[in-house]
Amino acid sequence: MIEVTAKLIRGHVFLQGEVVECLISFSHPVSPTHKVSQSHADVFESLAWASAQIQCQCFTDSKISKYKEGLKIKQIVSGDTALSTVGGDNSRVEQFTKPKILFCDLRLSPGQSKTFVYREKILTDSPPSYRGQLVKYSYKIIIGTQRVNNPVKLLRVPIRVLPLAEAILNEAGALCNETTEELTPTNPFLEIRQKEKPIDLALQSLQNITARRNPNFYMISNIWGKVARFCLFKPAYKLGEDIIGTFDFTIATVSCMQVSVSLQCEEETTLDPTNEKSKQVRVITFSKQHEVCLGYKYTQLILPIPLHVTPAFTTDLVSLKWRLHFEFVTSVQKGLHPTSLEENYWQAPSEVPIETMVWSLPIRLYSTLPIHVAQGVQGNTIQKILIK
Repeated sequence: MIEVTAKLIRGHVFLQGEVVECLISFSHPVSPTHKVSQSHADVFESLAWASAQIQCQCFTDSKISKYKEGLKIKQIVSGDTALSTVGGDNSRVEQFTKPKILFCDLRLSPGQSKTFVYREKILTDSPPSYRGQLVKYSYKIIIGTQRVNNPVKLLRVPIRVLPLAEAILNEAGALCNETTEELTPTNPFLEIRQKEKPIDLALQSLQNITARRNPNFYMISNIWGKVARFCLFKPAYKLGEDIIGTFDFTIATVSCMQVSVSLQCEEETTLDPTNEKSKQVRVITFSKQHEVCLGYKYTQLILPIPLHVTPAFTTDLVSLKWRLHFEFVTSVQKGLHPTSLEENYWQAPSEVPIETMVWSLPIRLYSTLPIHVAQGVQGNTIQKILIK
């Protein structure tokens, strides 16, 4: 019996373009005393080979499955491998890396263990991990091994891949390709500064974009007049942050009785933009804040962004965008407020005619550091399989 253990060194969450590191151990547990074989041939356990690769599996809604047949699968190698996954009618392997051989002809004595380090870079143009209503993308490290004259055994290690916006990658690539230092004369007395990696520059650009405070004011009104003035302190956010804003009702000419704000993502298929029949849209709500604001002069919005959601991205199959969805309940009836603060008795009307107005404000949602997501969202970094 051989036990195969896979352990992710730096957690189960990664960014596009980041290197995945996984420790893969093959061990031969010691058998109990009463089960020890007297044959010398049974002492050793042998494996013919073992290899590993990263696969991205795509699952689609049945209505759009027929449109995806003409799409080209992005891959590094062509042809089937021993680690290929058999998919159903609504699933396929979207991307996979070239399999890396860990060993050939491994023999283990009782109590012996061998550990290998698997390293692979996630493609920068790969889709992120996403669980939507129309499309799903999931990543796994597939570890395959085989005994002689026995079927192949597979160990699957799930990982999560976060997207990096194209603008951030382009900015990081431009900074990384600067050759100013290479053209300057070399000085043997100066310490050689290591060149920053593109992924580190991308994280710096991400921090700069999401840290900028640029308050934007929006005047909300309907046909009867002004309802409120809304202030959003910045338009770009990272996973795990709070969306903070304020409502100012002092300028209102129409009474606002209650306001609801929801964080929503809009999932839209992009298979054939020219064919409206093939286009499908799904709206999913995550966080919501509801407040009765009749009589308020000011109120605030604090809406948390969950760590388990997927930031905005676009592929050949689907496009994901984020927005704030507002619902205002207004009324033009008179007498909704006391005429003066000195009144000892005031009774609200039993019936109030109301109108509901909705408004959506697009926002930009980006990834955050993988370690922050891994701490907030539990994931199993160790997977095992027994080969008997």
